[in-house]
Amino acid sequence: MNLPLFLARRIYAQNNDDRRKVSKPAIRIATAGVAIGLAVMIISLCVVLGFKHTIRDKVAGFGSHVQVADFYTLQSVADRPILVNDSLIKKLQGIKGVKHVQRFAMKQGILKTDDDFLGVCFKGVGEDFDSTFIHDNMVEGHIPTFNDNGARNDILLSKSIATRLKVKTGDRIFAYFLGESGARTRRLNIAGIYETSLSHYDDITCFCNLATAVRLNGWEPGQVSGAEITVDDFGSLDETAEKIAASVGNGQDKYGSTYCTMTIRQVMPQIFSWLDLLDLNVWIILAIMTAVAVVTMASGLLIIILERTQMIGILKALGARNDTVRHTFLWFASFIIGRALIIGNVIGLGIMLIQKYTGIVRLDPKTYYTDTVPVEINMPLIVALNIATLAVAMTALIAPSYLAAKIKPAKSMRYE
Repeated sequence: MNLPLFLARRIYAQNNDDRRKVSKPAIRIATAGVAIGLAVMIISLCVVLGFKHTIRDKVAGFGSHVQVADFYTLQSVADRPILVNDSLIKKLQGIKGVKHVQRFAMKQGILKTDDDFLGVCFKGVGEDFDSTFIHDNMVEGHIPTFNDNGARNDILLSKSIATRLKVKTGDRIFAYFLGESGARTRRLNIAGIYETSLSHYDDITCFCNLATAVRLNGWEPGQVSGAEITVDDFGSLDETAEKIAASVGNGQDKYGSTYCTMTIRQVMPQIFSWLDLLDLNVWIILAIMTAVAVVTMASGLLIIILERTQMIGILKALGARNDTVRHTFLWFASFIIGRALIIGNVIGLGIMLIQKYTGIVRLDPKTYYTDTVPVEINMPLIVALNIATLAVAMTALIAPSYLAAKIKPAKSMRYE
């Protein structure tokens, strides 16, 4: 029979009695402190994970995870073409960790209506275009069928561009492109409108057919701005990028362009540096909430020990060892913490589930790049957070438990 566990159960049951005027409020405060602390930690973890991954996926949706392009294109604003043929595509697809490869071509242009005009960047995509990201952010219309050969005049606009130019799905709009041979005009059909709330891209990016962008640039067949590569695991981005770089090397195509690779972190360092700062905020919140939980729990345990001084003296007089007394109160503390963890999980996960499925808390998309607070419920991390909270709290309560072991039976008999 485990005597400390038996005694802890009896003490815990007795402290639910209303006659315990001191210990019962102390237990409630300790339980509330641990529960609220855990709930705040769960909310912070889920929100930060959701926010980081939402913004990361939006940035990667426009620029993929790794880009293979001409060296000068990646190092400057100049857009120099590079040859990306089928053999290179197959070579990139065969690299371990690569999920998808697609060609793209960029072209600067001007959209003009009867009342206004706007400079934009046309991104030409072909049959290999992964439209999942854009499909998830469509506002109206549809995604046209892009291809590598035929000249199609269908385009996708962002909502911010459509609003500024006062156009809608189904309208026709003129586009002007400047080149060495002068200005060229195209009349384009607006097939659909998307919105990602990532203003850095929404304000300037239009999607058009790959063949159209290549022809407007005056490039040779097979020449494009580069290849966009999506990896299986973003956590292994740098490792996969090194494999891609080793595969393409610093080789040149037959036109003299030099192959070079760059990750999305290198393309958009300011956004990812900002996202990395959120990790520091989470660690600060976790530290503060853990400290609050430990202090309230330690205070409650000390009150219980003081109230049970006579019981401790009797146990020692009957031959109970110091370890038995200490383990009794540590078991008792574990009951309180266990109940608090259950309550904290119910509160924290409940709030997160409500936010995830209702989006009740809104944000300014111009500032946060999303219109609702994003939530990602990562159960392994939440379980680890519960275990860590229990371990830290129990470790911190070892010191207060020694107070019970130092109580002398003779003095405890006179304790009032």
